[in-house]
Amino acid sequence: MKGILFGVGVGPGDPELLTLKAVRIIKESDIIAVPGKDLNTCMAYNIVKQFLSDIGNKKIITVDMPMTKEKEKLEESHKNGAELIRSYLEEGLKVAFLTLGDPTIYSTYIYIHKRILAEGFTAEIINGIPSFCAVAARLQEGLVENSEQLHIIPGSYSISDAITLKGTKVLMKTGKKFGEVKEQIKALGLHAAMVENCGMEQEKVYSTLDEIPEEAGYYSLIIVK
Repeated sequence: MKGILFGVGVGPGDPELLTLKAVRIIKESDIIAVPGKDLNTCMAYNIVKQFLSDIGNKKIITVDMPMTKEKEKLEESHKNGAELIRSYLEEGLKVAFLTLGDPTIYSTYIYIHKRILAEGFTAEIINGIPSFCAVAARLQEGLVENSEQLHIIPGSYSISDAITLKGTKVLMKTGKKFGEVKEQIKALGLHAAMVENCGMEQEKVYSTLDEIPEEAGYYSLIIVK
């Protein structure tokens, strides 16, 4: 009997935002898979560990997912990750792959998910609370109202066209382009706010565009209106 892979969204950072289903699936799984090489620096694992202190008693495997746009390196990492997980599925084991936020939103997990399904195994996605919902709540703002549109934009790519769209723009994974992004938002006279490390100990809230620094951490999200 083949095992099953679960892509488990653990939410944006606050362990209290773990869903009941995510907790149940993690408890029921035989293997916990986490992205990265170092378990101690894996944000998704550390979020769960705060809520499920005994997670360390399970077998935990690390899946190297490099932060790069190089297609060959990404393809190789996805292939290796799928092969590692497949070896446990062939033993009939349940594997829970932890991922920040929701597995369907700019998550590297989804590439392994598709590979596993294509190979004839069973895989399920366990939704998590998206980071932009948590950030909007932290800012005490609604994302959209009435007929307003909502646009989710990868900030590490060109945003020149997307930033002019009507409605609310959510800029995720802006990375090293914070300075450039700020200038584009400022030139259009738009309002922007940002939360860095939402729900975590290192959380920082920036209520206006001027407050947003030229550089910020990876787990930073900007809401533009």
